[in-house]
Amino acid sequence: MHGPVSTAWLLVALCALTGAYCLLRMRSAVEEQRRAAGGEALMGFGMAAMAVPAAVFTPPRWAWPVYAAVFGAAALRALWSARGGPHHLHHLVGSAAMVYMAVAMAASPPAAHHAHGGAGVPLLTGALLLYFTGYVLLSGARLVPAGTPAAGSGPARWGDRPELARACRLSMGIGMVAMLLTM
Repeated sequence: MHGPVSTAWLLVALCALTGAYCLLRMRSAVEEQRRAAGGEALMGFGMAAMAVPAAVFTPPRWAWPVYAAVFGAAALRALWSARGGPHHLHHLVGSAAMVYMAVAMAASPPAAHHAHGGAGVPLLTGALLLYFTGYVLLSGARLVPAGTPAAGSGPARWGDRPELARACRLSMGIGMVAMLLTM
C-alpha cells in the first residue's frame, strides 16, 4: 500500500485487530459463523500484511504471486460457498479485489512500489471502489440500532454477537476502500 506512513500503520492496526476478532468469532457454536469468520480473519490479516508501509518493509517480488494464489484460493472457496447464501458473494468480491491488488503490485516495476500509485487498472479500481464504498455505507446504516433486544435473551458470547460481526465487516470494507484509493 502506498500513502502516508501514519495512515498505513492505522490501517495495519485496524485490519490486524479485525482479523484477531474474527479469530475469536471462529469459536462460535454456529458452524456457518465459524466458516465466515475464518475467511474474514484471512482477509483481515492479509490486508494488514499488504498495508505495511513500503518504507518499513518491501516484500520480495515472489510475495505478490503468493498473495494472489492464497486469495485466489479464498475466492474459489467463496464461489463454492456462495451456493448456500449471498453473503459469500461479498467474500468473493473481497478475495478477488485482493488478487487484483497483488497482481497489480507484481506487475508494477519495483520503483513504482515507492512512486505512490499507478499500479492498477483505473476502470477496475473504480468499480471496486464503488462496490466497497456502497458496502461501507450500507453496513454502517445496518449498525444503527433498530430497538431494544428481546426480553429474556441472555448475553451473547463474543463470537455470536451480530453487531460486532457487522462492525468487523464494516472496518474491513473501510480498509479496502483505503487500499484501493492508494493504488
